Amino acid sequence: MLTILGFSMIMVFMYLIMSKKLFPLTALILIPILFAIFGGFSADLGTIMMDGVKNIAPTGIMLVFGILFFSIMIDAGLFDPLVNLILKLVKGDPVKIALGTALLTVLVSLDGDGATTYMIVVAAMLPLYKKMGMNPLVLACIIMLSGGVMNILPWGGPTARAMTTLSMSATELFVPMIPVVAGGIVWVFICAAWLGMKEKKRIAKPDFINPYLDNQETEAVQRQLKKPGLIWFNLILTLTLLSSMMLDILPLAVSFMIAFCIGLIINYPKIEEQQKVLQLHAGNALSVASMIFAAGIFTGILSGTGMMDAMAKSMIAIVPDTWGSLFPMLTAVTSAPLTFFLSNDAYYFGVLPLISETGLHLGATKLEIGVASLIGQGVHLLSPLVPSTYLLVGLAGVEFSDHLKFTLKWALGSSVAMLITAIIIGLITF
Repeated sequence: MLTILGFSMIMVFMYLIMSKKLFPLTALILIPILFAIFGGFSADLGTIMMDGVKNIAPTGIMLVFGILFFSIMIDAGLFDPLVNLILKLVKGDPVKIALGTALLTVLVSLDGDGATTYMIVVAAMLPLYKKMGMNPLVLACIIMLSGGVMNILPWGGPTARAMTTLSMSATELFVPMIPVVAGGIVWVFICAAWLGMKEKKRIAKPDFINPYLDNQETEAVQRQLKKPGLIWFNLILTLTLLSSMMLDILPLAVSFMIAFCIGLIINYPKIEEQQKVLQLHAGNALSVASMIFAAGIFTGILSGTGMMDAMAKSMIAIVPDTWGSLFPMLTAVTSAPLTFFLSNDAYYFGVLPLISETGLHLGATKLEIGVASLIGQGVHLLSPLVPSTYLLVGLAGVEFSDHLKFTLKWALGSSVAMLITAIIIGLITF
């Protein structure tokens, strides 16, 4: 019953947001509540929902102040030299801009934190996309594809969880996977080149009008907010923030709150200026924050009612014992939908132990199971259950449903590319 309820809830949710019959914010809150009531959980619903909100709260706070901080840095002109340099190097070529987006995301993703990667790359590249008239959906797509592959780094979330569950070291699990990650990165650059070529053709049409160069009032306000004399201070402040994050000196939410306050006061010492800056970006921060806390309701109900566990166990139970030789392949194929519909914690701590026990019984190795379980990460970051997804679409200024429809086929391609690479080098056999 819980399995049917869980899958039905997710399918209804996906249909409503992709068909744009409901706004994602309202769908994230109302759909799980209705299904929980239908499933007989009305008595515990308040507690379950608040548990979900509490779990997501630190992430929500971090994203709100992260958006405000990087918005100030953009307004002050911190990224202008980088944008101008990239524009000079690419010489107005959308293909090179798309490839540069992929390269920058891959490099920034080395820190292992998706939210920070999104903020830095969007801050650096979005002004360039607008100047060229390129579709922000292309930017969001390339960033997500790059981040999905780089998320497999051992200091990233999923691989660390898989190593813990399987009792394997990074040398045992990740090192053999390096060619698999490389295969995924190659696919990302192929996608970037293809999307860049499509944008180049669209922009080259005689009737093309850049929609981002019409708002002269906005451009005038942005010019007033530039602080070229403080670029070195802002750079040092940003690098200090990133160093604090990597060294884990303070919780990331606290680091962003402190950096935001310092950046706001130094760049805009007058109260009137501070109010103007906050009014400019409050809408974006509120939009992302509301989506994050709504997602907390969704995941809280999915987990607190037991639907998530039931869905995971039912997926494992349908595999016949006679399919032993195909088990690693089946694990790889199912890892994409499972990590899309489940959180990484639920999959790697709840489902993977069951998969591992079954697989070892059928003759698979821990390395095969571990590699197969990570193949689906190419799709995971596109999930509506991943908080940073809402940060990406909020920063890029695109609708979540549009991003999902635009990116899904390319994200599935990432997992397919990694799976093919794993098969070629013998990490997954069938």
